[in-house]
Amino acid sequence: MTTPERIDDVSIGGDGIRLGQFLKYAGLLDSGGDVKEAIIDGFVSVNGEIDRRRGRQLQLGDIVGFEGRRMRVCA
Repeated sequence: MTTPERIDDVSIGGDGIRLGQFLKYAGLLDSGGDVKEAIIDGFVSVNGEIDRRRGRQLQLGDIVGFEGRRMRVCA
C-alpha cells in the first residue's frame, strides 16, 4: 500500500496568480532567474503536466509540482 503524495495549500489572497510568481511566493524558488530556468527546462508541472509558460495564469485549485513537492493554489 502506497502513501498518497502530500499536497500543501498555499493561500494567494486572490483569484489567480502567474506560475512564475507562485513559485517564488510558495517558497519553491528564490529568484526570477531560477524560476525562468526551472520552467524552461521542464521541471515544473501544473495539474500533473509539464508547463513551460512562466506567465501561465493559475486558478484556484491548480496544483503546481516542483522537485517532488506539490502545492495547491488556494484563496
